[in-house]
Amino acid sequence: MQCKSILEDVIAKFNQRVEKNVELKKELECVEKTVQLDLGCEQYNFTLSCSKVERLNEGTIPNPDIVLISDPDTVEKLFTGEMKIMKAWALRKIKVKGSIEDLMRFRKFF
Repeated sequence: MQCKSILEDVIAKFNQRVEKNVELKKELECVEKTVQLDLGCEQYNFTLSCSKVERLNEGTIPNPDIVLISDPDTVEKLFTGEMKIMKAWALRKIKVKGSIEDLMRFRKFF
């Protein structure tokens, strides 16, 4: 499966989960964060705004709030369940840069 389609699926599931979970929706309602996904040969970005991620964009953005650095193979394994986030972190297959508060919010994607 191509990384872009995996990421689009994750975003769709995240948006559905937020719509169904009133508590989560309220927590995210005033949050606006930009996220850069650096997968080496692939670059994507998105914005979380008003409890929703509108779409996945290709390319880079200036000064993102959160940067996730990995590779397409690791991302695929994370979202298909072949690898757990803590194992990827321990093996240094994934790096995340941002404030602690932003990183705690970002983990809701996993």
